Amino acid sequence: MRHFLLIAILSWSFPALAAGNILVFGDSLSAGYGIPLEAAWPSLMQQKLKASKHDYNVVNQSISGETTAGGRSRLPDALARHKPAIIILALGANDGLRGLPLEQMQNNLQAMITLARNAGARVVLVGMRMPPNYGPYAAKFEDVYVRLAKENQLPLVKFLLDGIADQPAMFQADGLHPIAAAQRRILDNIWPTLTPLLR
Repeated sequence: MRHFLLIAILSWSFPALAAGNILVFGDSLSAGYGIPLEAAWPSLMQQKLKASKHDYNVVNQSISGETTAGGRSRLPDALARHKPAIIILALGANDGLRGLPLEQMQNNLQAMITLARNAGARVVLVGMRMPPNYGPYAAKFEDVYVRLAKENQLPLVKFLLDGIADQPAMFQADGLHPIAAAQRRILDNIWPTLTPLLR
């Protein structure tokens, strides 16, 4: 009886620990720009994790307008504050839209990958693509993610907006930000790459 009571007390005093935090670190495409936050794909991911009995907490630290340089400057604090087990790194779209130097973007992403790994986090790299009218820059932009994934042996989501990028009806009036109805497809693009990292 005493043994049973001790177990009960310990169970009440020390609830089961979550497997860890998943840090979503991106820009407006992950921040839920123009839609309710609960409809954005990171919120849907939290729901799916719970439904599939994966005890992770999703922390969305995405900021609209963020570049890789801004992310690089913010990441040390985010890592220290949230101590993620996994980081979903989804930056670069704003670098591309502004035509920023790709070497700079690659260096920033590499620095964030290194910071995350040094903090003990596993990294999922999320790729983006530029419209065809960006010419040779578009192909080189996409190659940055492929190269980084290969060099760092990272799981790669090749294109965050796969399956919706060519569907104007899936975007808000600005033509850049997906509507709420597109968020589940975005999650579907990420989920198969994320699940092997879940414990």
